[in-house]
Amino acid sequence: MTTMATTAGENGSGRNWTFLTNHGHVLLAIARNPTARLRDVADEVGVTERAAQAIVADLEAGGYLRRTRVGRRNEYTINPSGHFRHPAEADQQVGALLALFAAEPATGPDA
Repeated sequence: MTTMATTAGENGSGRNWTFLTNHGHVLLAIARNPTARLRDVADEVGVTERAAQAIVADLEAGGYLRRTRVGRRNEYTINPSGHFRHPAEADQQVGALLALFAAEPATGPDA
């Protein structure tokens, strides 16, 4: 399970937060490994397996991914042309986010 960065709040208490929601993290995990078991996706994201199942159901209902049964496993196909749901980003496709995180890290002296 991954750990999150902690920032000090105004009263000095630590608060955990990330820029992406669990839905975004699950979508990215599946994009990286379309045949991953939900147990593994849940561990990577830091949620329960039941939460991962609910998130996948949401993403599937929203048209962001499709689940196909292959033998005893599921294989997921991402729809990169799906648009973000928040009005501030509704003109952007999720494929751009996936491409950003799937891009090879920069190497070399200027990286």
